[in-house]
Amino acid sequence: MTDTVPRPTLEAVAARAGVSRATASRVVNGGDGVREPLVERVRRAVEELGYVPNQAARSLVTKRHDAVAVVVAEPETRVFADPFFALQLRGISQELTAHDNQLVLLLTEGRDDHARVGRYLAGGHVDGALVFSLHLDDPLPELIQRAGVPTVFGGRPGWSGDWGGVVYVDSDNRGGAREAVRHLVGLGRTRVAHITGALDQTSAVDRLDGYRDVMVDADPRLIVEGDFTPAGGERAMRELLDRRPDLDAVFAANDLAASGALRVLRERGLRVPEDVAVIGFDDMLPVAEQTDPPLTTVRQDIEEMGRLMARLLLRGLDRRNTTLEQGATPSGVVLPTTLVRRASA
Repeated sequence: MTDTVPRPTLEAVAARAGVSRATASRVVNGGDGVREPLVERVRRAVEELGYVPNQAARSLVTKRHDAVAVVVAEPETRVFADPFFALQLRGISQELTAHDNQLVLLLTEGRDDHARVGRYLAGGHVDGALVFSLHLDDPLPELIQRAGVPTVFGGRPGWSGDWGGVVYVDSDNRGGAREAVRHLVGLGRTRVAHITGALDQTSAVDRLDGYRDVMVDADPRLIVEGDFTPAGGERAMRELLDRRPDLDAVFAANDLAASGALRVLRERGLRVPEDVAVIGFDDMLPVAEQTDPPLTTVRQDIEEMGRLMARLLLRGLDRRNTTLEQGATPSGVVLPTTLVRRASA
């Protein structure tokens, strides 16, 4: 039987570095007030001994867990089927990993899950939360506010209530939609339809508003609500063709809905873009480059949105600020979008 090698202790690090235990502790736990030569000696001792700090003890000193909850207000089946979430989670994970923080993923399927997430956040297990894909009637914002957890939201907030200030990261959904529809009009299309996203989410509402900014007098029959999924795009496209078989362009609220719309147009024997031009939103390459024909779409930098959300949260934690505290200044970051032209329009 092999003897277990004891883990090096903080006392051993202090002895190797020739400093007191208190000094070694301040260096290991990121404290101030230690001269640089001593800091270097302690770090060298940590490396030589292979010392790993005890996380529980470190948390008592730093009041930090180095863990961040990522709350996605969608069921598991949606999150793992939609590449949008994979891209945003990748951006978040990269930023958290770079700062030695653990990602804790929390998904919500129903009201019981909301309560569970609220209890978890209030239990002091994480330093903060990143929350996205909220719906307008979602109870999560109130639960998060009650928990008092520093939070950054993905997407423009769409709820009301007594929030001192909210930090969020979003894309220019309305401006991107305007650019897409103007492009279609510039191609000479006059009967431009819109497949919306789920209208209980602010991104879908903003993209619908951008469509209406250009198509001011559009026939209401040219607008059908979708749900950001390929199946929703197929259903909406069939409804549009039944209502207005003479339509000559479609702006879909995301690439997945656009891919579903393209399938229906092909089934009906309509050529893209000759008969009907199609534009999506997101520029998710696994979707946009694989459709037939390749999809013209509005690009938003989904990974960068995730990275920026994490960056803003960690910066706030470093300043010991809480994004929900009374009197905080509202802070929203809106990233630009660009139209990416391919063969569909």
